[in-house]
Amino acid sequence: MSHPKGLYLLFTVEMWERFSYYGMRALLVLYLTAQFLSGGLGFSAQSASLVYGVFTGLVYFTPLIGGYIADNYIGQRKSIVIGSLLMIAGHLSLASVQALPALYIGLALLILGNGMFKPNISVMVGGLYPDGDSRRDSAFTIFYMGINLGSFFAPLLTGWLAVNYGYRYGFLAAATGLAIGLVCYLSLGKRLLGNVGMVASGKAGTAEQESHDNKLSPDEKNRIKAIVILTMFAVVFFAGYEQAGCSMTLFTEHYLERNVNGFEVPTAWFQSLNPFMILALAPLITMFWGWLDRKGLGISIPRKMGHGLILLGLGFNVLIFALLSRGGDVNDLPDTSVKSPMWFMIAAYFLHTVGELCLSPIGLSMVSRLAPVKYASLFMGVWLASSAVANFFAGYLSSLTDAYGFLEIYFLLSQVSILLGVVLAVLNKPLLKLGGGKL
Repeated sequence: MSHPKGLYLLFTVEMWERFSYYGMRALLVLYLTAQFLSGGLGFSAQSASLVYGVFTGLVYFTPLIGGYIADNYIGQRKSIVIGSLLMIAGHLSLASVQALPALYIGLALLILGNGMFKPNISVMVGGLYPDGDSRRDSAFTIFYMGINLGSFFAPLLTGWLAVNYGYRYGFLAAATGLAIGLVCYLSLGKRLLGNVGMVASGKAGTAEQESHDNKLSPDEKNRIKAIVILTMFAVVFFAGYEQAGCSMTLFTEHYLERNVNGFEVPTAWFQSLNPFMILALAPLITMFWGWLDRKGLGISIPRKMGHGLILLGLGFNVLIFALLSRGGDVNDLPDTSVKSPMWFMIAAYFLHTVGELCLSPIGLSMVSRLAPVKYASLFMGVWLASSAVANFFAGYLSSLTDAYGFLEIYFLLSQVSILLGVVLAVLNKPLLKLGGGKL
């Protein structure tokens, strides 16, 4: 309750925006690969994975552009309104007609809208707190729970609508969620957010303008180097994590035992496991970090992120065991009547989720600490761009499961993730030095 009320408005707006994105994401590969008479577009699994990778990659690349526009021209507040409207139009296009032009127009609008929205709302969270405020890390954890509250309910609702009424209604639900968030933002923003995000930092007055015009100091340059290095490690994490929307979805659809007492669990519902676990585990992990700090055993940001990579790799090891439980890879046993037990997928999501909590919200806080104020939105866009590169790789790796097999791809992801997690721990001291004591 000690946090500004504006945090809970941004929490709500982000919750509904993530509801719309993850509701759509849960359906995208299924919509692409479903046969035309079943309401889909009839793509092959390989083509659908590539479309997924390109789309989600661009979704996380355009925040670089949106952050630059906000920093230099229109500010964060207006950027969020523009982004919301573009994304609403994108979901409506996907829902409008079962045809390729509507698909590509809709995905393009979603890409552009997300670029205007995503980096700027995160920067506004940091803008609610003065420099050195100890509440900032917990604020980002609260904000991250808003992200996952929307992500939890979205696949449940859109998946149910898609199964019972058709994909169109799932996309309409995603558009409705965005509209609710935008109404909350427009009606309460002036009262709860004050002047946060109203003016582009490049147009700020006097002292702020002078700061914006000054060249970067050596300390700021070192902190930027730390952001870039940690972002490169995050690429590997997100390349594995984003398999949830492509190869793990395809494996769940065809090779996982989803029947529970006669009820077949919709594939899209499995994508609610991650946000559900985040909502359950985030407070516990936050308290654990705090307990370690009070005991003088606090873990630095590079080490936390290294733990995240190792946990991701262990999650893929679980999926390898799931494949072996069938008697071999799906390429060796293409018969879809041979299923893996459901608990394997649940265990993998659990490990990936704990890994995510060690890396993703910590990364948001890291950027808000290290980025020069005059480039805050831009470097938040750089952090999000790690997901852009990662999603390209995620889609590409998923597409390779047709040729090389799930087992080989998951083994590669497992070993590379664990190795880089260890490397990041080894690089802890040099990174702390670059961060100037802020890591």
